[in-house]
Amino acid sequence: MELRVRGPGPAAPFLGARDLFETERDLSLPVEVHLRDDPDERTWAGHYDDRHVLNISRQAANSAMARELALHEFAHMARYEEDHPSHVQSTEEALYLALTGRDVERRELAHCYQIANHMKDIYADDITLSVGPGEKLLSYLESSLATAVADRPAPPRPGFQRIGAGADPEITAVNAAFALALAERHDLIDDDHRLYDLAHAAAMDAPAVDLESFRTRFRELAHEPDASTYRRHLVEATRSYAAGGPAAE
Repeated sequence: MELRVRGPGPAAPFLGARDLFETERDLSLPVEVHLRDDPDERTWAGHYDDRHVLNISRQAANSAMARELALHEFAHMARYEEDHPSHVQSTEEALYLALTGRDVERRELAHCYQIANHMKDIYADDITLSVGPGEKLLSYLESSLATAVADRPAPPRPGFQRIGAGADPEITAVNAAFALALAERHDLIDDDHRLYDLAHAAAMDAPAVDLESFRTRFRELAHEPDASTYRRHLVEATRSYAAGGPAAE
């Protein structure tokens, strides 16, 4: 696996991720790591005819999760190279099929894209967790969910208006379902893990979202679906959220 790091910054996390990745997998195309100044970019992968590009903020590249973030993006690249349905299915096409005839507000549509991303991440992390330990990922999921639950909008009080919307309760519930599903799919947690309490709190804040249904959907995704099966699962998940989530007025 050919790896090149562009821009000043640490190379060790990416080299470490490559060495770990190569114990089980390989990539046909070279990977360029582009270190970005924008801390909000975090990580995302681009795929081209002659290379993959891993974009990552310098802040994330210097974090304790840098190696794990790189390993996760390498897994996405592997899924793309093998033409896995989760990574070649057009999200726009699936959402069009799922949402035709329904008025959808912008925030709800963004949540539907997030659901599609979670399904991609399930399949990427099937690889991630086959080549590396899951302790840091589990801690990251727990910390992220705890922050979102704590940042939920406060109930309105007479004469008081919250400044800032806080974390959206509906997508926080979906995110909680994803975190539980991934952890259970790979046997990362015991029954008394704090993630269950956080997910319960998220579900209480978003009664319109069937957290248990999404948890099951994500956890039970077939490991090697054909294109038709994957598209059907994505359409069904989108319709389920659009039917239960807040409709546009």
